[in-house]
Amino acid sequence: MNKDADVNRVSANASAGRVRVLIADDHALVREGLRKVLELDAAIALAGEAASASETLSRLEQGGVDLVLLDLLMPGCTDVDLIERIVKAHPQLPVLVLTMHADPHIARRALEAGARGYLTKDISTELLIEAVHQVAAGRSYVDPTLSAALIRPQTEVPQPLEQLSARERQVLVALVQGRALIDIAAELNVAPNTVSTYKSRLMEKLGQSSLSDLVRYSIRHGLAG
Repeated sequence: MNKDADVNRVSANASAGRVRVLIADDHALVREGLRKVLELDAAIALAGEAASASETLSRLEQGGVDLVLLDLLMPGCTDVDLIERIVKAHPQLPVLVLTMHADPHIARRALEAGARGYLTKDISTELLIEAVHQVAAGRSYVDPTLSAALIRPQTEVPQPLEQLSARERQVLVALVQGRALIDIAAELNVAPNTVSTYKSRLMEKLGQSSLSDLVRYSIRHGLAG
């Protein structure tokens, strides 16, 4: 995709007040709800929907998108991986994260990965629409409930989840999603025993004694949906 064309297209649509939004979320009911909300604003047009990382990237290659409204975790990616992939392939395309997690650590990580905005799913319709226009116009927008926490210096000791390697996080997210060890191994191109080793290491690092405890811990700390 021509990057200069990307810049001109986003600028033109922003100045014209019409924003073409791609909704990327793996839950059909969420996509339906977001579609109805965005349709309330005549200055926003739906550019399509995606239910996985691969669908999102494939749709973006077709062009005609001015902003990605992105769930933080999608099938086929881990943590902020999809944000990084979108930004790398389409550096001028704004990504606005919409997630259920109001954790400033997660928000900071998403913004550092290249997202230009971060919202939680309990935000009002009015603020969601405002955020879409602000981010599409090249500005940043963070959920008001998180803004103060994000500008404070990070003086606290990192949580255990923050200290996991990229591969450990990848395995952890797959486990939280209920994936079988053999399927995770096939996706990562490693032996099932290797995935089992990762699982044991994760349980040790996070201080959990069983897979169910590991999953519950991860969900509480923002590694789900």
